[in-house]
Amino acid sequence: MPLTIACLHTAHSNVPLFEAAAQALPGGALRLTHHVHPALLREPTPDTLREAATLLHDLAQVADAVLLTCSTIGAAAALAQDAARPVLRADGALAEAATRTGGRVQVLYAAPTTRAPTQAVFEAAAARTGATLHLHLVEGAWAMFLAGDLAAYHARIAETARGLPGRIVLAQASMAGAAALMPEAPPLTVPAIGVMAAARAALTARDSR
Repeated sequence: MPLTIACLHTAHSNVPLFEAAAQALPGGALRLTHHVHPALLREPTPDTLREAATLLHDLAQVADAVLLTCSTIGAAAALAQDAARPVLRADGALAEAATRTGGRVQVLYAAPTTRAPTQAVFEAAAARTGATLHLHLVEGAWAMFLAGDLAAYHARIAETARGLPGRIVLAQASMAGAAALMPEAPPLTVPAIGVMAAARAALTARDSR
């Protein structure tokens, strides 16, 4: 029976990114369901995080694992760790992968509201390995995303990343499309790593039942 991963998104444009990541995994035994709540893409206040956590709990009733794909409200995943199935924040899996071997890690983000949660999750991961973090706001990119100009959005991200020393990390799921413009230094992206981490967690949980 295929594993089912329920994805909680705040942007419809993230759905194909995660579908592509799932299809790239070997075996073909993974099914994603997508639940998009754009109203959650706001300041990560306690009320917002509790609202997201309630949705995560609900999704855990109908999936093998749940993946929160929005960096801005990533902290909501911590409020849902008592759910019926594993609940992961996609950028948390990304932070673990990016810092695992230490060294210099360049973390790019586009939405100003995601700086604090992104910094927190990457600093926690880096503290365990001694990795050195450098956070970069991609100036002007978020306005392009909100205007629906994804080509310009991705181009601005790739331009900002070009020439940075060390491991390049695109901290928001919506940034993943820029990876195609960076073949000389392929970055780590949220969809690819998040889906893989969720699949592992789902398989482990299923095997333990």
